Amino acid sequence: MGEQFDVVIVGGGQAALAASYFLRRTGLRYVILDNGTQAGGAWVHGWDSLHLFSPASYSSLPGWPMPDTPDGSYPTRDEVLDYLHRYEARYAPPIHRPVMVGRVERTDQKFLNVSTSVGDFLSRAVIGATGTWSAPFIPDYPGQGLFAGAQIHSSHYHNAVPFAGRRVLVLGGGNSGAQIMAELSLVAQATWVTLHDPVFLPDDVDGRVLFERATARVLGGPSAMPTGGFGDIVMVPPVRAARERGALHAVRPFVRMTATGVVWPDGQEEAIDAIIWCTGFRPALGAFAPLDVIEPDGLIRVDGQQAIREPRLWLLGYGSWCGPACATLLGAGRVARSMVRQLAAWLASPTQDVRL
Repeated sequence: MGEQFDVVIVGGGQAALAASYFLRRTGLRYVILDNGTQAGGAWVHGWDSLHLFSPASYSSLPGWPMPDTPDGSYPTRDEVLDYLHRYEARYAPPIHRPVMVGRVERTDQKFLNVSTSVGDFLSRAVIGATGTWSAPFIPDYPGQGLFAGAQIHSSHYHNAVPFAGRRVLVLGGGNSGAQIMAELSLVAQATWVTLHDPVFLPDDVDGRVLFERATARVLGGPSAMPTGGFGDIVMVPPVRAARERGALHAVRPFVRMTATGVVWPDGQEEAIDAIIWCTGFRPALGAFAPLDVIEPDGLIRVDGQQAIREPRLWLLGYGSWCGPACATLLGAGRVARSMVRQLAAWLASPTQDVRL
């Protein structure tokens, strides 16, 4: 029989820390299970030169603002990691790490069982905060298995050093593709491949504007705008510099891959040394599969943040489908505030709706 809690949080990144900040005020007994070895969640795995596309003042978790950068620029990956380490030290959330969560499953009307590498945890509710980093998405291309060159997803890209002087394709038209292309263009024979022409936001538009637009669209407010989203490219300094030197020209995708390269739509074959897939992620929801809540599209249907088919499961940090901009540092905090309030009220209700 596992130790009993009111709430178990699966995942130890920014969403878990945001939920913890509000949970500690409720009197509920909770624990955070993190498969990492240190604070930082997915930020630990970001590439070396990664920049946020919001200033520090718009990239903070609840309770403690992220310090401004010395030069007033967008925070780097290392600055975000330092902030998250200090945030944990400041609030001392009850995190157990490293703990691998294998399965979350039903036991009875009262508890869910969280099966882990260090034993079982019984909980009246579970918050899924596993994010997306561990579920990178790479599309299928004809001949992909034949290609003998290097292939990595952006989640495993660190810096441009291994690609210096090589022929590299960067696939993906979002912010990660633009930032990695900007860096590689300085040292490699890099080509940027996107499905459509990349959308570059005006230089004065950053994550602050995108966050408010995303929130307004979800809430249906009068300032809701149909254009501009988190898939559009924010002109952080490295990307702006690459644009100014003419390095951000993008071409449409190849039609197939060969042992030595790719074949373009006009039939021309080109030798390639490496491909970097900046093609996004899927929600890492595998631990919740035993609950039979994952739909064919890979998502879990929610009412707010509460899973419809298993009300003891709550979700935070995966994307707009479980809260406006909740995959961002600031957005996770805003959504966590209302989620924890609703979760605490639900746990206190004598008529909890638990559907088995």
